[in-house]
Amino acid sequence: MKNRNTSMLEGPLFSNIVSYTIPIILTSVLQLLFNAADLIIVGQYRGSLCIAAVGATGSLTGLIVNLFLGFSVGTGVTVAHAYGQNDSEAIHRTVHTALPTALISGALLSVIGMTFCETFLKLMKTPTEVLPLSTIYMRIYFGGIIFNMVYNFCASILRAAGDTKSPLVFLFLAGVINVILNIMFVTLFNMDVDGVALATVISQAVSAVLVVIALMQRTDACRLFLSKIKIYKVQLLKIIRIGLPAGLQSSLFAISNVIIQSSVNSFGDIVMSGNAAAANLEGFVYVCMNAFHQTAVNFIGQNVGAKQYERVFKILKICLASVSALGIVAGAGVFAFAKPLLSIYITDSAEAISYGVIRLTYICLSYFLCGLMDVSSGALRGMGVSVAPMIISILGVCGIRIAWIYTIFQMERFHSTQWLYISYLVSWSVTFLIQFTVFLFIYTHRVKKLKQETTLRDSPV
Repeated sequence: MKNRNTSMLEGPLFSNIVSYTIPIILTSVLQLLFNAADLIIVGQYRGSLCIAAVGATGSLTGLIVNLFLGFSVGTGVTVAHAYGQNDSEAIHRTVHTALPTALISGALLSVIGMTFCETFLKLMKTPTEVLPLSTIYMRIYFGGIIFNMVYNFCASILRAAGDTKSPLVFLFLAGVINVILNIMFVTLFNMDVDGVALATVISQAVSAVLVVIALMQRTDACRLFLSKIKIYKVQLLKIIRIGLPAGLQSSLFAISNVIIQSSVNSFGDIVMSGNAAAANLEGFVYVCMNAFHQTAVNFIGQNVGAKQYERVFKILKICLASVSALGIVAGAGVFAFAKPLLSIYITDSAEAISYGVIRLTYICLSYFLCGLMDVSSGALRGMGVSVAPMIISILGVCGIRIAWIYTIFQMERFHSTQWLYISYLVSWSVTFLIQFTVFLFIYTHRVKKLKQETTLRDSPV
């Protein structure tokens, strides 16, 4: 199989970054389109209650899954550093450590999710009329979560090697299957949330199989040999060192989102429905911006491995400028067409649509701030620094949102969805400023250290 790698260590940065990032954006948008198909189809045929049921699971699923997905981030950074160092043996060992790690992670997630989903949903104050449907959806989803893990771990390897096109192709094929199965299960077999959950699991299985085959057919150090699968201690520890803080950060993000979702739930199923549809729409803006986070991680990761620090700061500036422009344009676009877009999801409640518009007003118009925060976090991870962005995010995102909910939001004059959403804006801004400052400090220290090492090496004995 021909390797579709974008050069990260040489050549023009802007054009290489754009050509690398566009497939990630398309992959993420496709993934969301297929996820949106779950909500649209079940909403069109089964009503807004089913939309609320599926939407209620999003933040909770993120809380449970994100910790383990952090290890896929660690896998990508480990591969990127090894590529920059031209260390084929380290790449080989990382690839063959990643797959068993993904399988173990998926098995643990299945047990946790299927066993405790109903308990977690009750703790989130999920309304009684929504709870049974949400529980069914989560149990089926977590029953097949192992495919999700395999896909994400293997796709992170391909992206770290410079191949963002293969995951796009695989996700497109799996997504088409997802949509077809959604329609079939809901319309022909009279299923509701169980049908869309089952369609999701089957499509994820397809994408997992395809990405594993892609690794097996590569001709470079990333080639996967099933007979050589083994957990290598050094590579596993590096994956954990980088991935665990990343996973904890994502999970803690999810905790704050779970608390916010619980606050949304307290307003009833109509608000939940509008919030779920709006969150799905704004997700399209988010994943487009988050593509630059992934680009920053891998481009900076490879160049740090090669000690090409003069390119590192240029990469960061290009990613920050690009994510700002994309966030402003895409966010404004979704806001401009808020009502007709929400009407695709919600067909039986004008009031639910109005609540969705409120969320899009506050989130989408300022979403570029979230993009800046994510890119700066990705830059730190690409440098091999993972604990610092985790701590900053705990304090800057989770801390601010949780404090906001238990103080300002509890005041009668501020007890509304509008003030709930403002907490996002504040947390994004504060976290970005701190992360960017920390990056500059670490970057300056690394450059100074490299110059000192070069001077000592070149000085006459």
